[in-house]
Amino acid sequence: MSTSVTPTPASASARRDATRASSARASSARTPTPRRRSTLHRPQLIAAWALAIPFLLVFAAMFLVPLGYAGYLSTFTSQLVGGQVFSGLANYERALNDPSFWAGLGRVALFLFVQVPIMLVIALFVALALDTGRVAGSKFVRLAIFVPYAVPGVVATLMWGYLYGRESGLIAQVLTGVGLPAPDLLSPQNVLGSTMNIVSWEFIGYNMIVLYAALRSVPTEMYEAAEIDGAGPWRVAWSIKIPAIRSAILLTVIFSVIGSFQLFNEPNLLYSIAPNAIGSDFTPNLYAYNVAFRNQDVNYAAAIAFLLGFLIMIISYVVQLATSRKERLS
Repeated sequence: MSTSVTPTPASASARRDATRASSARASSARTPTPRRRSTLHRPQLIAAWALAIPFLLVFAAMFLVPLGYAGYLSTFTSQLVGGQVFSGLANYERALNDPSFWAGLGRVALFLFVQVPIMLVIALFVALALDTGRVAGSKFVRLAIFVPYAVPGVVATLMWGYLYGRESGLIAQVLTGVGLPAPDLLSPQNVLGSTMNIVSWEFIGYNMIVLYAALRSVPTEMYEAAEIDGAGPWRVAWSIKIPAIRSAILLTVIFSVIGSFQLFNEPNLLYSIAPNAIGSDFTPNLYAYNVAFRNQDVNYAAAIAFLLGFLIMIISYVVQLATSRKERLS
């Protein structure tokens, strides 16, 4: 008497799963593993280096080589007897004890802490106003504010220098015409403020464009949600727009710090108009230039330039570090 066993649904399902697994293993064993290919083929790699090498050569010739040569010069001292003599860090020690260097550095520090915040606040305010879309003739306003940046610095400084003139300057003539005394804007007490005004006039438009471009990349959904919740324009700007473009603001701050310590064109050109107000050591950059080309002491000038570069790197790093720490805490 024969007995037939009927498979249960569970056992049949288990056998089907085992069959599929074994067939999958066999298929994977038969299929060869594809070899990993390099991201760039050899012709593409050659083409990439061919395009990059000209830039690297120009960068090395115009930046790395002069920088290394300046560092080499800063370790020597020129003497009447013996010519160039290796002096190590003597030029750096001389610069750190030089009152003219510290006086120029103090003026630049004052310039940095007064002019840069004013310039960036105005640029940010204009960028926020233009981003709202409520400014009449926004395209014309944007172009009008940016145009001064397109004016060469030499032309801008000479133009403002003649506007500042106490005898024939436009500002003095307007004030005299309305019965007010004409101030001496190029006096030793006022020339730093006049320089701040020139630099602000030149670079407000540039910083405004950077901030405005960053604002245009912020999703509008964030604004709409805030407005639905009842937030006004000032609240939206302070709580949403400004935090969203924090990286762009940091970029403008770092560029402004670097530009402040590199201040040269404006005081150098104003020197020909007001030589009694601006001396040869008005800024460290101008002082290094005069030491190198008027006093013919290129070794000491190279040391001043290197100290200034180190100071710029330290301050830029501190600004970036403080901003990143604030972002982590928030």
